[in-house]
Amino acid sequence: MKRAAMVIAALAALAAAVWVFALAPDDGPPEGFARANGRIEATRVDVAAKFGGRVAEVLAREGDFVEAGAVLARIDATELEAGIRAAEAATRQARQELAQAEAMIAQRDGELTLADAELARAETLRERGYGTVETLDLRRMQKNTALAARASALAQRAAAEAAVESALARVAALRAQLAEHVLTAPRAGRVQYRLAEPGEVLAAGGRIVTLLDLGDVYMDVYLPTAQAGRLALGDEARLILDAAPQYVIPATVSFVAADAQFTPKFVETESEREKLMFRVRLKVPAEVLSRYRDLVKTGLPGVAVARVSRSAEWPPSLAVRLP
Repeated sequence: MKRAAMVIAALAALAAAVWVFALAPDDGPPEGFARANGRIEATRVDVAAKFGGRVAEVLAREGDFVEAGAVLARIDATELEAGIRAAEAATRQARQELAQAEAMIAQRDGELTLADAELARAETLRERGYGTVETLDLRRMQKNTALAARASALAQRAAAEAAVESALARVAALRAQLAEHVLTAPRAGRVQYRLAEPGEVLAAGGRIVTLLDLGDVYMDVYLPTAQAGRLALGDEARLILDAAPQYVIPATVSFVAADAQFTPKFVETESEREKLMFRVRLKVPAEVLSRYRDLVKTGLPGVAVARVSRSAEWPPSLAVRLP
């Protein structure tokens, strides 16, 4: 049985090799096409703690697929929760002080009204010859005192209102920090690495989980100047993986580097210019990725074929074939 399994595995490897090399004969790909080697990659997202602290729990496991917004881990927030309770108590106290300031204003308004009435009576009595100058001056002083007391009460109310706003802002800031202690997935993806465990103490920026965005899967290849220069964003391409040569995956050109690789920055001769290689990114369509999400794996090597001439027809061997 073991020998039979080895024979089957050898035949499968041979079939894969035949398939790949059949696409790349000695004279290169068909006219109007460019061929290069690469490996499947996906955008990596590191989920890190914004604030330092002890890891309370890590819910994500390596290999799990998580949706955007899913809780991945929590940082202990005991001290922060206590700070929030203290800030809420300070808010209540500030509101009480504001209520006292409002009551003081009402009292000062009453005193001012009384001082106005007494001053008016004193002026009337003085005009009729029944009042004294001293009494009139006293009533005027009482009114000025009432005005000053009311102005002081208004200032106290403004200070109390500012204290309430400051306390509310403090609570909001602490609650925002508390929300940051719950780490969620910024986008849907597969957990590639679990980098921290419960009980560990992390500094600010410490990574806990690494996600792979399976909605952004691509293969980077390098093409010479003559081929890369003919590509445009959106041009069609095909990917054939060594692990599954029976399938042909559609892709499109999403990026062509502006700078050459593997050569000096400046070249002076034609022979040197022929060695220029440009990085080209071939992206797998999102609709294909959503259908075969569970089959997507990064790091798999393969062959990429890009159409550099839009008038070229895709050969039958490169027709799209999916599971």
